[in-house]
Amino acid sequence: MWKLLLFVLLALPAGAQELLGHGGPVRALALLPGGGLASAGFDAAVIWWHPASGQAQRVARWHGGAVNALAALPDGRLASAGEDGRIALWPPGGAEAPAEVPQAEGAPVAALAAAPDGRLAAAGWDGAIRVFAPGGGSRRLEGHAGPVTALAWGADGVLLSAGQDGTVRAWDSAGTPTTLAERGLPRTALAALPGGGLAEAGLDGQVHLGALSLPAGDRPVVALATAPGLLAAATAGGAVTLWSLPEGRLLHRLDGPGLPVWSLAFSADAATLWTGGQDRRIRRWEVATGAALGPLAPEAAPAAPDAEAFRACAACHSLAGDSAPMAGPTLHGLFGRRMGSLPGYAYSPRLAQGDVVWNRETVAQLFTQGPDVMLPGTRMPVQRMQDPEDLAALLRFLEEATR
Repeated sequence: MWKLLLFVLLALPAGAQELLGHGGPVRALALLPGGGLASAGFDAAVIWWHPASGQAQRVARWHGGAVNALAALPDGRLASAGEDGRIALWPPGGAEAPAEVPQAEGAPVAALAAAPDGRLAAAGWDGAIRVFAPGGGSRRLEGHAGPVTALAWGADGVLLSAGQDGTVRAWDSAGTPTTLAERGLPRTALAALPGGGLAEAGLDGQVHLGALSLPAGDRPVVALATAPGLLAAATAGGAVTLWSLPEGRLLHRLDGPGLPVWSLAFSADAATLWTGGQDRRIRRWEVATGAALGPLAPEAAPAAPDAEAFRACAACHSLAGDSAPMAGPTLHGLFGRRMGSLPGYAYSPRLAQGDVVWNRETVAQLFTQGPDVMLPGTRMPVQRMQDPEDLAALLRFLEEATR
């Protein structure tokens, strides 16, 4: 049973302020320098957000499968990795094509961690950890008996890892591991505590801080996040708990949608907590009260009965004719416009071919087949609408609002 649970946690695609832009569960979050936020998910997309406005600044679909992990590097770059076994290094703000870090084995990557000195660690299903130096070169660390599922850099610069074998390990400068804990059940999350110490959790639903254990719920813990004096944990059952440290006092249990929460990130000032989960939403919570801060529509949509159908699209697209492009081009004048023809927007090569004219039929095809099927190679996040009424509402809204 635990092998099945672990597979679901790390490999299978599924199913405050709210940011809606992903076409599948949000698997990873990363706080960026300057207060930006990046997210990644089972739809193979990486999205750079402006959290205050709720707008997606860029969407990249370079990976060939679910993106399981993100890590913000000290120099402002972002690392991403996932099911396809490739690691991408993105410049600040993102780009169409990253600089790829070679990974010859190509094993799916489950975890990334960036050190303050610029080292990047990656680990995954082949049981190995790869550490990439800032100036180039890498080393391979082996010691876990099975997939490595979580990584963190300790305050002293020591690499920490956890795996399906139920162990938590520390790696010295020579690459020799020391076993810190043996839990018997797979470990799924690690977080280095500010000022020293380690939080680790797994399928038992407990968060362990040395001799102290904190109950996070009756389902596996899949994500941890720390800030000075704070610890957050999320479970596959949808429970999100906040504790104060070092005493481990429970502050809040967040009242979410009851679906798995896969990722967590504190804001730079630790006043807010971001969560990403099964429902494709990125939610924002007030740490002091545990209150949800949202929802926030990225753009005030015209008051219309069908406007709700556009909410997910609003993260990436404007409706105004005079607005600058967001992560996607403005939809003003959409119907009758040839794909890839809007001046000033850097389309993907597939959309730049211009062989589709947008109308009710082609837009309906886009959302029933999915952009990855209709337009393979597009950077648009995978969005499908299976409910005919929802699709009809979206088409009615677009016909009216994009004139």
